[in-house]
Amino acid sequence: MKLVMAIIKPFKLDEVRDALNSVGVHGLTVTEVKGYGRQKGHTEIYRGAEYAVSFLPKLKIEVAVASDQADRVVEAITAAAKTGQIGDGKIFVYSLENAVRIRTGEVDGDAL
Repeated sequence: MKLVMAIIKPFKLDEVRDALNSVGVHGLTVTEVKGYGRQKGHTEIYRGAEYAVSFLPKLKIEVAVASDQADRVVEAITAAAKTGQIGDGKIFVYSLENAVRIRTGEVDGDAL
């Protein structure tokens, strides 16, 4: 099993969710996060005062999938989240040792 974690631009969520549904992913977790990479943030003007926005709003999507499905999930996220602009995000894939569905007690692949 694999845990696929993607950091994406917030306005791309619906496209990514639709892409994941099309490859057979039926559940995911979304968290609002802030961060920066090569963008290094930006400056904004509010009521005449300029201030730096060091951490940009992003969404973190986490999906637990079978190992053989991980590559398709990464490809789907990449295609759906790409704008071609700086700040499109990153995808990380982790090995997942165990999974347990709390309601039924199912474990590992059956719990996904």
